[in-house]
Amino acid sequence: MAVFDLILIGVAVTLEPIPITGFILVLSAERGKLKGAAFILGWLASLVAIVAAVVLITGGKPPKPATVPSTTVLAIKVFLGVALIALAFRRRSRVGTKPHKTPAWMAKVDHMPAWAAAPFGLLLQPWVLVGAGAAVVVQLDVSSVESFILLAVFCLVCTSSYLAMELYAVFSPLEAKRRLDGLRYWIETHRDQVIIFIALIVGLWLVGDDLYQIAS
Repeated sequence: MAVFDLILIGVAVTLEPIPITGFILVLSAERGKLKGAAFILGWLASLVAIVAAVVLITGGKPPKPATVPSTTVLAIKVFLGVALIALAFRRRSRVGTKPHKTPAWMAKVDHMPAWAAAPFGLLLQPWVLVGAGAAVVVQLDVSSVESFILLAVFCLVCTSSYLAMELYAVFSPLEAKRRLDGLRYWIETHRDQVIIFIALIVGLWLVGDDLYQIAS
């Protein structure tokens, strides 16, 4: 089940529309490909750091079933699932009520040095989803090559959309600019709907699956 949890959360992380919009703006800026690479490094480094910290804290050993630590981890996942569901309903109540404001930093992307894009990879992480992924990592027995491969796959899945856009911009810059501008426009007009969908799917899964595990 942990495998499914990590893949589901990884897909949700990589499809979150707000970071994708930020990355497209970074990629479209002056020296965009270099700034995009810095963004990806910051994004991936933050994920790896979180996973590594969890493994170091737990020693790579999951809590024993039906113990207080095990139940606490499940309760944390339920709480994060409820938070995602609440976010979805909050977004639903605001759809169409006010236009989205462009963050001030996005207007300065052209003039910032390439290295300055790296912190945005950290700041734009969807932290509730990343926290849910960290809680799943707590439940893993990280004592085999398969487990390390799973954690590497999780980090790569979380980063996959950004890697795809970066490679597209490198190998087909003109086509990539046209298509990514179209994608940004679509996201800006459907942002709330995408966030609601992602938050509901992941939130309902976390709440339902972990409440079932607590009850059993």
